[in-house]
Amino acid sequence: MRSVHNLWLLPVAAIVSPVYAADYLTAEQAQKVIFSDAQSFEAKPVNLTSDQKDKIKSLSGVRQRWDTQKIWRAVKEGKTAGWFVVDEVIGKHEFITYGVGLTPEGHVVGVEIMSYRESYGGGVREASWRKNFVGKTLVDPFKLDEDVPNISGGTLSSRNVLDGVKRVLVIQKVLNLKE
Repeated sequence: MRSVHNLWLLPVAAIVSPVYAADYLTAEQAQKVIFSDAQSFEAKPVNLTSDQKDKIKSLSGVRQRWDTQKIWRAVKEGKTAGWFVVDEVIGKHEFITYGVGLTPEGHVVGVEIMSYRESYGGGVREASWRKNFVGKTLVDPFKLDEDVPNISGGTLSSRNVLDGVKRVLVIQKVLNLKE
């Protein structure tokens, strides 16, 4: 009989359980935020070979988890304005989905957090933190607390987004995404 009396707690627990997962932008919305003057976006998904994945890991120091990378070519006046890549990294426990805009020459145009599922470390969504990536190239150090600040309570999210952006730049290099 005792367990019957405690059954009423289940609905209450479900009501008060905090939900942290949130979707902020679709890929299309993030594309327009980063490449506001682009007239169109052409989907160019790439199926990576094991050799390409090995090279990406070797150059970035981070394993390429996915065989298919979501990539779009941003087009302005018939020319490549840049590349938009959707990627995911692990925060502390859950995936963070983000988009990165790159120039054809390999500079970061912008980073947008599209989905954040962690209970802490949401500071990676702040524009003031993400602006630290603008202009970065593979010659930059990509060191947490050196050229991109750490977020208190969000060290893993900060570090993993930082490593992910570097890996996206390496993907651009490995795939020779220019014009």
